[in-house]
Order: sequence, then C-alpha cells, then structure tokens
Amino acid sequence: MVRLPHMLFAAAAAALLVLPACGSRQKLTAVEGMQPVPPAYGTSGAAAPDQLLEPSTQSRPERNVELRRKSEARADDPFDLPPE
Repeated sequence: MVRLPHMLFAAAAAALLVLPACGSRQKLTAVEGMQPVPPAYGTSGAAAPDQLLEPSTQSRPERNVELRRKSEARADDPFDLPPE
C-alpha cells in the first residue's frame, strides 16, 4: 500500500510525457474520393478556412460593462412575486 502513491505519480508523469505526442502538425488533406462539404444555405460559396476560424457575434458577443460609481436604488421588478 505504501508504493501506491509512487505508482500513481509515475503513471501521471508517463501520461504527461506521452500527451504532447498525440497532436499532429501535418497539413490536413481531403481523403481521396471524398466530396467537399456543401456551402451553407444562403451563401454564394464555401467559406474559406480563415472565415471559419473567426468567431461569430453569437459565439463572442460584445459586452456592455458599465461600472457603477455609486449605489443606486433598484428599479421595481414586476416578476419578483412572493411564493404562493
């Protein structure tokens, strides 16, 4: 039982050493005979890879953060009802 932490440490260290080898740095190519993905409905053509990597407004909305300088009274909330 005393050797169990050492074995877990060794297994974790081995996993950390092997993990970087999982990624491939080769250029992706289409498989021979495979059809390209059709363009999205309503577009004139297929999107370029740079366009696909750019996040849309829905995935990264602009934030409107106004810092409060002083305390303000809360406005009345019509949905803040007591429990029935």
